Amino acid sequence: MKSKSFLLAAGVALAAQAASAQPTGADRIYTADQNTNTVSVFDPSTNKLLGQIRLGNQRPDVLSPLYRGETNVHGMGFSPDHKTLLVISNGSNSAIFIDTATNKVKGKTYVGRSPHEGFFTADGKEAWVVVRGEDYISVIDPATYKEIRRIPTAVGPGMVQFLPDGTLAFCVSSFTPEVDVIDVKTHKVIKRIPVVSPFSPFLQYTPDYKEVWMTHKDVGKVTRIDVRTQAVTQVIDTGPITNHLSFATVHGKVYAYVSVGGENVVKVYSTDKEAKLVATIPTGALPHGMWTSDDSSRVYVGLENGDGVDVIDPAVNKVVAHMGGGQAPQALIFLSKVARPGSADNLVPRVNDDPVNVKLKPVHEQGRGFVVARNLGLVDAFEVSLFKLKPQTMYSVYLAGQDAPVANFKTDAKGAANGSVIGPVKSYAGAQSGGSGAGHRIVVMEGNAKADAAQAVLVDAG
Repeated sequence: MKSKSFLLAAGVALAAQAASAQPTGADRIYTADQNTNTVSVFDPSTNKLLGQIRLGNQRPDVLSPLYRGETNVHGMGFSPDHKTLLVISNGSNSAIFIDTATNKVKGKTYVGRSPHEGFFTADGKEAWVVVRGEDYISVIDPATYKEIRRIPTAVGPGMVQFLPDGTLAFCVSSFTPEVDVIDVKTHKVIKRIPVVSPFSPFLQYTPDYKEVWMTHKDVGKVTRIDVRTQAVTQVIDTGPITNHLSFATVHGKVYAYVSVGGENVVKVYSTDKEAKLVATIPTGALPHGMWTSDDSSRVYVGLENGDGVDVIDPAVNKVVAHMGGGQAPQALIFLSKVARPGSADNLVPRVNDDPVNVKLKPVHEQGRGFVVARNLGLVDAFEVSLFKLKPQTMYSVYLAGQDAPVANFKTDAKGAANGSVIGPVKSYAGAQSGGSGAGHRIVVMEGNAKADAAQAVLVDAG
């Protein structure tokens, strides 16, 4: 039996180790901001935005025939030594290599149509970029920024990550209901694992690397795969627009945190043999990218319609801070010990304002949705997401003071629809009354007749 003094000393050592692992001023959080074409850089020790790496211009400047910047800054990965951030822009088909110490772009590689995510191999000698608009992974030499080979995959590879021993990579798909298992040394697919749906944007390993968890955005599920047997062990119903996930260790137990964009929540699941929902955490608008700090003291979630990051304390499963950032953040990464404390070298001030978010509520106990309005310089973007309405049906969206619809959307087979309108609409979305939809800022009706709040299916929740 060990002595009390030994146990006390061990406890003090573990406490000191945990304290040293807390997020510090040398750590960073990054988001890939799709609308502003920026990378937002945050200090997790202060929960503050340090500034942004400007890779391009805000929409709609990207429509200019003379535009040269990146378009749709979307995916994000990093080198094992944390010295390089890999940023993927799916509109300009580019992989950008950024020095994390200086925030400077040090290299760029153009790949095939519509890349989605990229990650480094375990030894850091290769960067693999999934080319989702085609059917292969582009393998890049990070020393020369040249593509050195292509790995054929199922159509629409969505994301790839590696086991730490460097033997295998798992690649999910956005168009094919399978996971490709790839031998890293030979660069060949050695197994294809059937999964529940064709659209997966994200995968993550459990901390012990015994499982792969992947999200299915189209059907609102998460699939668990045993790394050793390469077999599906469970499919979890999580909710509409299931985006990304991350893991945190709390009191010795590992939990999975899943961003469910359609419900504006992060759901927490046990990682037992049969995963169960243990908590639901309300967040800002449309949670998307996620990552956990090295010590599991914080889980960070990017808000696609909230233009920033919510900070979750997994010990209490609550949002404890919010950081405003770029427009429409997609991927999010936490990296430790990458820069001088407080350094904002080569960053620009935030280029965008906060968005206007409006939740839609059903009038007759059917349907729901949300709207976000953002300033894009000379114009505004008005994004609408509708759920649980009649399938294959036309719906119209009206703004306060207008009798004609600002947009029309046809729902899919599941009664969902989404889309964007560009124009001077933000002031209308922020209005409180007026027009035929008196008393409401936004009215959603079936068909496209003159606006009439009495015939509304959805209205703003106030």
